[in-house]
Amino acid sequence: MAEVSAERGRATRERLLRAAVSLIGEVGWSGVSTRMVAQRAGVNAGVVHYHFASVSDLLVAAGVGFARELLEQTGAELASRPSVADGIDWLLRELSRYSGTDPASLLLAEMFLAAGREPGLRAELGALVDGFRSRVAGWLREHGQGARAEQSAVVIAALIDGLVLHRALDPALDPATLAGPLRAMLGVPPEGGQR
Repeated sequence: MAEVSAERGRATRERLLRAAVSLIGEVGWSGVSTRMVAQRAGVNAGVVHYHFASVSDLLVAAGVGFARELLEQTGAELASRPSVADGIDWLLRELSRYSGTDPASLLLAEMFLAAGREPGLRAELGALVDGFRSRVAGWLREHGQGARAEQSAVVIAALIDGLVLHRALDPALDPATLAGPLRAMLGVPPEGGQR
């Protein structure tokens, strides 16, 4: 019986987190209320406070969970690429899927803004970004980019964020067309090319 109750509690918590993730992108970080999350999750408003001490705690947990999953998937896919040139090409094609106004882009933009005001979010999001940059730097070192791996990883991570923001302003911007200039900036020859 306790196992069923615990599983039901986990399922409810997950519904609350999913509801918060979708609402952050729709109405903004500061626009999300307990009532909105409860309604979207199909629960009583008191259930939100049973699982989270505050709406802010819920939003941090939801946003950080979403960002963690996205960065882990992106880092894993990038690490599986056989060369830096191939990884850059894949990453920029992947970024073309994000319009800057899609739910994931809006959620991440809201998180970055909120991190400036919420120290707990800033610390957690900063740790995720740092971990992603470390993973990218390790991948770069594995492919002969050791001398500047950390700096290049910072450029790649910042490029991801910047391109998504720019796509919101310029929907015609195609990140895939930037592979050549990015490779040149990082000193990476095209696939099969010479330095």
